[in-house]
Amino acid sequence: MQPSCYLRFAVLAAALAAGLPSGAADQRQTVCTITVNSPDEKEAFRRHLPESKYRFVELVERGRPDWLASACRANVACDVLIVSAHYDGGNEFFSDKLESRDGLTVDELERVSCSGSCPGLFDHLREVYLFGCNTLNPQPQSGASAEIVRSLVREGHSPQEATRQLLTLDAAHGESSRDRMRQIFNDVPEIYGFSSTAPLGPVAGATLNRYFRATGEREIAQSRPGGADRRLLGYFAPFGMTVTQGLTERDPHAGGRADMCQFADERRSAGTKLAFVHELLQRHFGEARLHLDRIQRLTASLDDTTRQAPVVAQELEEIARDTAARARWLDYARDADRPSVRVRLLNVARDVGWLTELERRDELAQMLRELQAQPVLGLSEVNLACTLNEQRVLDGSVNRQLAPGSLADDAAHTAVRACLGSAEDRARLLQGLVRADRTDMLITQAYLRHRPITDAAELRQLTADIAAMSPGDPQVRALEALARHYVSDRSVLDRLVHLFAQTTSYAVQSAIAGILIRADRRSLAGEQLARELLAHRRPAPGGGGDDIIDALIGTLQMAQQPGPAAAQ
Repeated sequence: MQPSCYLRFAVLAAALAAGLPSGAADQRQTVCTITVNSPDEKEAFRRHLPESKYRFVELVERGRPDWLASACRANVACDVLIVSAHYDGGNEFFSDKLESRDGLTVDELERVSCSGSCPGLFDHLREVYLFGCNTLNPQPQSGASAEIVRSLVREGHSPQEATRQLLTLDAAHGESSRDRMRQIFNDVPEIYGFSSTAPLGPVAGATLNRYFRATGEREIAQSRPGGADRRLLGYFAPFGMTVTQGLTERDPHAGGRADMCQFADERRSAGTKLAFVHELLQRHFGEARLHLDRIQRLTASLDDTTRQAPVVAQELEEIARDTAARARWLDYARDADRPSVRVRLLNVARDVGWLTELERRDELAQMLRELQAQPVLGLSEVNLACTLNEQRVLDGSVNRQLAPGSLADDAAHTAVRACLGSAEDRARLLQGLVRADRTDMLITQAYLRHRPITDAAELRQLTADIAAMSPGDPQVRALEALARHYVSDRSVLDRLVHLFAQTTSYAVQSAIAGILIRADRRSLAGEQLARELLAHRRPAPGGGGDDIIDALIGTLQMAQQPGPAAAQ
């Protein structure tokens, strides 16, 4: 079992004494904790840091989404900050508890770091500890490397020079988790974290306990001539702990943090941010590409009222008139390696006035035709095509002019055409459910999640085809795909009940029960159905019981009892 990815910050800074009566200043260091998931790290610090020198403050307020802003309004100033949460490697810290909605986004950390709206919280940090997977991973996240290199080569750079410029852009604009944390925790001399997998909370807590027992608190928030705490790195050496430092004004990449703050600073208006976007578009396009997430969030947030504001309207008009930037943007979009990125670029082009909605649809149609021409497609392309055509405005974008049996006539290509409105390909695709090929069936199941069967005749024919299959895993998988539909047709239900009685397979019976328990059974006699199921059910492998067949029979029997239970 691989360890879960946890994030725990421990940030250490100057002591809080403001607002206390003269002569009564609390000289203790304040330990702020953000406990979204595991408390192990917090408890290790609490256990070993004496109360006479440290006080603990939990920042998370359960059920309150603006808890970080609440801490800012309360003028909390942290000397030590410990955050415990799963980390997705780029954008969010979250809990593994399904019932928990507590979390922390990197965007929110950037806002606090840049806006000056939270004085004291991160202003005087001395050390940061990131106990989480990939918190200091140096690898770029956007996957735009090849695209940016090609765009630099198109502008006349050699491949070698283009690669060197890419590395500079990545470091300057926070393309890795490590660089993004350096931007957020600027001026921090020491930032500890992990370049890949970090230990689980209990393991990290136990390691911290051993570290504190050996060193005491004297190593915490201490200025070390050699910089990093080599003892801490030694204790976490089996987990590959690493260390870096926050950006300073003298850092050659300090301009990247300034650019990030142009988007993150909440004091800046939408018009001011659009003006910066236009400025960004005058640089090499790779810089705008690395800020695509931020640009897209900004342009997508512009509602009609905001767009009518004079400053916003003026900035949008100036961007729309910039034909050179438009050409570079669309050239880059058409050359994007991933169709999903191409879609995002095209959406921004529409939002800033470079494309009308009709022109955007034409671009998407062209992209889908190019996609269809690729020799190998998979689930991601099928999901993309169906999602883009959710409103059916792209129906007919791809015509079926292929030789039967060609590479482009497999299940994935067929599903893409079906997503784009081809009735012929939909019919062919549904036949994939009754073939033994597992890949075809997975593609068809993905398609049906977007385009479920709503036609009664189509559902009846598919059920008949599934019933005619030989018992086995393919038939079970086909029935499981059918279970995603709410079945109410009497003839379909009758055929499934008949198949339940005739099959020799317990797995097939279990799959049928999964359909019936979700179906509209009002057209069936519940008592009679229960008797049929009891009479024909096959024994579970290994003598197991209390399965979905039992659950269905129990539901049917309960429905026949008088009183409140029957009404349910």
